[in-house]
Amino acid sequence: MKHLVKQIAEKSRNDFPLFNGNNNNLIYLDHAATSQKPKEVIDSLEKYYSSQNANVHRGAHQLSAIATEKFEHSRKLTANFINSNNEKEIIFTRNATEAINLVAYTWGNYQLQENDEILISLMEHHSNIVPWQLIAKAKKCKLIFIKVNKNGELDLDDFRKKLNDKTKLVSVVHVSNTLGCSNPIEDITDLAHQKGSLVFLDACQSLAHKPVDVKKLGIDFLAGSSHKLCGPTGVGFLWAKEEILEKMPPFLGGGEMIHEVFEDQSTWADLPHKFEAGTPAIGEAIGMGTAINYLQSIGLQAIHNYEKELTKYLFEKLAEINHLKILGPNPLLQPDRGPLATFYIKGIHSNDIAELLDNSNICIRSGHHCCQPLHRFYGIKSTARASLSFISTPSEIDSLTEELKSIISFLKKNS
Repeated sequence: MKHLVKQIAEKSRNDFPLFNGNNNNLIYLDHAATSQKPKEVIDSLEKYYSSQNANVHRGAHQLSAIATEKFEHSRKLTANFINSNNEKEIIFTRNATEAINLVAYTWGNYQLQENDEILISLMEHHSNIVPWQLIAKAKKCKLIFIKVNKNGELDLDDFRKKLNDKTKLVSVVHVSNTLGCSNPIEDITDLAHQKGSLVFLDACQSLAHKPVDVKKLGIDFLAGSSHKLCGPTGVGFLWAKEEILEKMPPFLGGGEMIHEVFEDQSTWADLPHKFEAGTPAIGEAIGMGTAINYLQSIGLQAIHNYEKELTKYLFEKLAEINHLKILGPNPLLQPDRGPLATFYIKGIHSNDIAELLDNSNICIRSGHHCCQPLHRFYGIKSTARASLSFISTPSEIDSLTEELKSIISFLKKNS
């Protein structure tokens, strides 16, 4: 463990300006909400806006050519990152939420019929629930939820029971942002395809933590978000199979996404531009490409191996704390789970825990984590969550658990 820390965490932390200077004693354990940014990502943004700033695809001058080359290079990097067939399958969006909405309002509008069914799980983030609720209501479809089992994992038996010939889409998270469980996507895809259903994968909590290969997983759609990949906010991406994207109508109308515009009709640009109306987040997309390069320079498998050991250590330390209950599978039972622990202490509000930890410069998340249906299933209103990254260290976990013990003792005495 110490060797891994020296090779990954301690070395990588020097790349992140947040942990230098006045913040060198900050303990950031909220990586599942948003990742911190290495200097080279910040520098790439500064370079674009200071010396390469121009619109893409539309200008004949040198700045536009440079901006276009950098922007499209990021698309290629993203395609390679997930082992896409080609960069035409990568659609830049504002975030993963927009990617899900894009599919709901385009594929959903032309494909779904009355009484068709969409399967999602009870552990989904609201961004993978609400768009399907809206399109299901508009198309008079049924939205059906897959249960969570007693171990805090997807109930595959319940999935098999609910999957049928009416199922047109299965949309599930790869790694839950609350339970931390890693869902068996290859099994889900095999079963879904046997029934003629497509599979949408929310990969926001997996892409920065382990290799994700869309061909190996066999999925049809994937949503990713830059800001969880050590990249800038305001940009994400949709991946989908080229043959599916070709059949889908545009999401938004305007400049860039057209081939020709007449007074009474318009025709659409080729992929991927058909789905990218208006001026995109150019600098942010370039920054996402830089972030992907950065992660790959460390190695996703190396990151995954380190974070697995760190997650085991987190669970071991939290297990020492009386009255603390953790949601989701223990890493000893599911080693491939995500690097986070969501927990609660009966009689103590998670916001109080987070605020008191913050007084000691320890940043965690509290609330329902955009997973209200899941929290209702457990009969609790909110939880606290500590989430790790390759820049997290065992000493940070030690500090977290010691402070938690002190906080719980204090709050119990004064309750």
